[in-house]
Amino acid sequence: MDQTQTEHLLSQLRDQLDQREAGLLALPAARSSQARRRYSEERVGHRQNYFLDSDRILHSRAYSRYIDKTQVFYMVANDHITHRVLHVQLVAKIARSAGRFLGLNEDLIEAIALGHDIGHPPFGHDGEKLLSVLCGEHGLPPFHHNIQSIIFLDRLERGGRGWNLTLQTLDGILFHDGETHSEALHPSRDHDFALLDRVVDQEPGAVSPESATPMTLEGCLVRLCDTIAYIGRDLEDAIELKLMARSDLPSECVAVLGNSNGSIVYRLVADLIANGCEDDRLAFSPSVGAALAGLKKFNYERIYLNPLIKRSHAEISTCYRALFEAYLEDLEQGRPRSAIFPEAGERAPGAPPDLRSPAAMVRDFIAGMTDDYFLAQAGALGCRVPVKVSGPLVG
Repeated sequence: MDQTQTEHLLSQLRDQLDQREAGLLALPAARSSQARRRYSEERVGHRQNYFLDSDRILHSRAYSRYIDKTQVFYMVANDHITHRVLHVQLVAKIARSAGRFLGLNEDLIEAIALGHDIGHPPFGHDGEKLLSVLCGEHGLPPFHHNIQSIIFLDRLERGGRGWNLTLQTLDGILFHDGETHSEALHPSRDHDFALLDRVVDQEPGAVSPESATPMTLEGCLVRLCDTIAYIGRDLEDAIELKLMARSDLPSECVAVLGNSNGSIVYRLVADLIANGCEDDRLAFSPSVGAALAGLKKFNYERIYLNPLIKRSHAEISTCYRALFEAYLEDLEQGRPRSAIFPEAGERAPGAPPDLRSPAAMVRDFIAGMTDDYFLAQAGALGCRVPVKVSGPLVG
C-alpha cells in the first residue's frame, strides 16, 4: 500500500471514529467533529482533533519543563513529593476515569488536563504571586498561570506560531481554576476565540478567568478533578514531611471522604459519576461538597499558609526581583550574551511579528523556567540562593 492509499485508509478510520461518538458519548459531550481551530488545517492521518491536541501539548517545549516545577512544597530534597508533572498526570487520569463513566470525550479531557498548568512559574503559587507583583511594577497586567498557559501554547511555542490547538482545549485550560470551591458547574457554551483573546489580553471588561466556567462539560470536569487530584495528595505529602499526622484530619471530613488520598479520590469521583451530567451540569452531592470544602479549608490552614513550607520565600523573592530587573536591563541594553536573548529572538518564518514589550518578554522567560534553572540563573547573578532541605519540615 503506497502513502496515498495509507493516508486515505487512515482518514476513513478517523471519520468512522468521529461518527461512532454520536452513539457513544452523552448528549452534552463535545464531539471531535465540532472542534474549532483558529487556523484551518488539512485533515490528514488517523488522529481525531482532541487526540491531536494532546499530542501537540506533550511535544511542546513547555510541557517538558513540567518535570522540575513545584506543586506545593519547594526546596525539599524528597523524591516522593509531588511535582507539577505528576499532578497534571493525576488530573488527566482521574478526569478520564470520571469522564468515561459520564460519557464525555476522554481525548478532550486529557488535552485540557495535560495543558492546564503549563504556565506555572517556578515555585508554584508563591512564585505566581511574586511574578504578579513584578508585572504590576513594570506596567503589565497581573500574572495568572492559566493565562500564561495560553500565551505559551497559542502565541510563543514553535517560534511564535503556536500549536493551533482547538478552542475547546484552550478554553478548558484558560478557565480551569480549581482554587475556587464549586459544588456544581454549568458550561458557558457561548465562548469563542474573540472572548478567549480578550481574557488573555486582560482587556477592560473582559470576563475573569477565575469566575467564568469552561465552554464544555469536559472542561468543567477537569476543573473539578484538578481539586480532586491535589486535595488528598497534598495531605499525603504533608504527612510524609511530618507537617501533620493522619489523625489530625477533621473528623467530619473523614467520615464522608476517608482519611487517605485513595479513599478521597474514589469517593469524590464516585459521587460525581453518580450525579451524572444529563442536565448539562456536573455536581457533587451536598454532603460530599461540604466535606470537600471543609478539607480545602483545613489544607489552607495547615499546609498552604504554613510558614514552615515557606522558609525559602524571602530568598526566592529576592531572586525573582534580581532576575526580572537584570533581564530587563539586558534587553534594553542589547546584551546578546544574556540567557534571555535566544528565547526573545527566535521567531519562525511566517510567524506573526513579536509585539511583546521587553517586560513581557522577561515575564514569559521567567515563567517558563524550571525551579533548578531559576536558581542557577539567580546564582550566576550573585544572588544568595536557598538550599534544599532533607528530612521532615518540623523539628
